[in-house]
Amino acid sequence: MKKMLITGATTMITLTGAAHAQSSVTLYGLIDAGLTYTSNQITGTGGGGHSNWQMTSGAVQDSRWGLRGAEDLGAGLKAVFALENGFNLNDGQYASGSRIFNRLAYVGVSSSDYGALTLGRQTDGMVDFLAPLSLTGTEYGGTHFAHPFDIDNLNDSFQINNSVKYTSPQFAGFRFAALYGFSNQAGGFANNRAYSFGLSYVSGPWNFAFGYLQLNSDARTPGQLNANGAVTDTTAASLQNTLSTSAVPVGVLADSQKTLGAGVNYLFGPAVAGFVYTQSKLTRFFQTNLSATFQNFEGNFRYALTPAVELSGAYTYSRAGGNGGGGIPHWNQVSGMADYHFSRRTDVYIQGAWQRVSPSGTSPLGVAWINGVSDPSSSTTQIQATAGLRHRF
Repeated sequence: MKKMLITGATTMITLTGAAHAQSSVTLYGLIDAGLTYTSNQITGTGGGGHSNWQMTSGAVQDSRWGLRGAEDLGAGLKAVFALENGFNLNDGQYASGSRIFNRLAYVGVSSSDYGALTLGRQTDGMVDFLAPLSLTGTEYGGTHFAHPFDIDNLNDSFQINNSVKYTSPQFAGFRFAALYGFSNQAGGFANNRAYSFGLSYVSGPWNFAFGYLQLNSDARTPGQLNANGAVTDTTAASLQNTLSTSAVPVGVLADSQKTLGAGVNYLFGPAVAGFVYTQSKLTRFFQTNLSATFQNFEGNFRYALTPAVELSGAYTYSRAGGNGGGGIPHWNQVSGMADYHFSRRTDVYIQGAWQRVSPSGTSPLGVAWINGVSDPSSSTTQIQATAGLRHRF
């Protein structure tokens, strides 16, 4: 990994770093490309039942590049920053809108004794603490392993703008963080704000975590949403594509989205077993009186067959209830992955997922849609499989 070491007005580039550098900037990245098969996809005109073979970017982890750095301020303090861009490898475009640094953009101060305080566009407590215990939040499963619509954000589908975050150092196995995202609107303090916290505890082979995220807005009439607030691309918007309320514009937040979750991992020998539970409550979404509660139950397992070969798999049961579905649909998803490492930086993988949704009553959430697949299924089932190559730098 290359580091650019800057001291005063002198800039020096080195391959190994410098032991007494006062400051450093690191260029890093990840490229994930693959060929993906998907069954039963609808067409652009609404027709369905067609298989699709595609070149894809980020089937497991989003392709990205970034800069992170630190400057020693003395007395155990450091100035820190991170700028990270996500992109689509197959066409070279930004992965999210027109933002250059659409994944991360923050600056702050850090202390090994007192923790870190950072400001900017950042991840929330669900991503920081709970996602590492779920295969969707790791290199062992990723995008297509996510729970339906990634409603709990464990796959880091969106980040929090205008946020201030404190992250504690680890003490006796405990670590915690808290975040607040401002609406940045005069007269609309609660119109598109966010707050979140997370906690983890590690003891021997056990790893426990808890996360909470709340999003608030005032989206009762068209155009009222504050587009400069904490969140501008939420899972509530993605649900619009499967619900029948087509008169409501995409991108509108619910009045409230409250997500919480807890999980545990247990390490034994070359294997890790885990369980994760999440719950998301949405109220008054799509400018209506609709409300819904989504619950996800995930069991996962990974095993290092050899130092170079890793196997992983997960089963997720999800269900939705409330007055927004006309019933209680539920999902079953089975996902698996085999990974072979040529080196620490380069690997190839085969990965796939099968999803079945069982709608109840008149629920419009009646078709399968594996996360990260471009279009939903034309039926209650969908299969996705990817063979890919991943490189880190």
